[in-house]
Amino acid sequence: MKKNFIWILLIYFLFNFELIAKETFLSLKKNTVNVRYQPTLDSKIKYIYKKINLPVKQIDKKENFRRIIDLKNNSGWIHWSQLKSSNSFIILENKILFKKPSSFSKPILRLEKGRLLVIKKCLNDWCNVKTDDYSGWVKTDNIWGSIN
Repeated sequence: MKKNFIWILLIYFLFNFELIAKETFLSLKKNTVNVRYQPTLDSKIKYIYKKINLPVKQIDKKENFRRIIDLKNNSGWIHWSQLKSSNSFIILENKILFKKPSSFSKPILRLEKGRLLVIKKCLNDWCNVKTDDYSGWVKTDNIWGSIN
């Protein structure tokens, strides 16, 4: 009986560890966000992001801090209050912004690789996005970020 309990407990902790360590995309909540070496407010600032809505991938968490990695593989710790659910992505190849969610729709703008797009809503493999003064639909293949 004691062995069964230990096995159940071990499986429970292993399963929960996977849930905690799961990689998820988040976005920066502010225009200026400090990234630190360690998960404390006393830790030195490693670098500063200056782009609201920039998507980052959470790879770990410790109390009120999230360890993140960005598109260029920079990593560090950000306080959770500076992050929000993913609402953007970066395109990894040149794309066309269309008026409707179809490749046969009227093209609005040519988007360069590396452009940050803020999501309004998504349907299948298309998202209605905003970038600068433009909005329209873009296909969601080959992106950095999450559309969920």
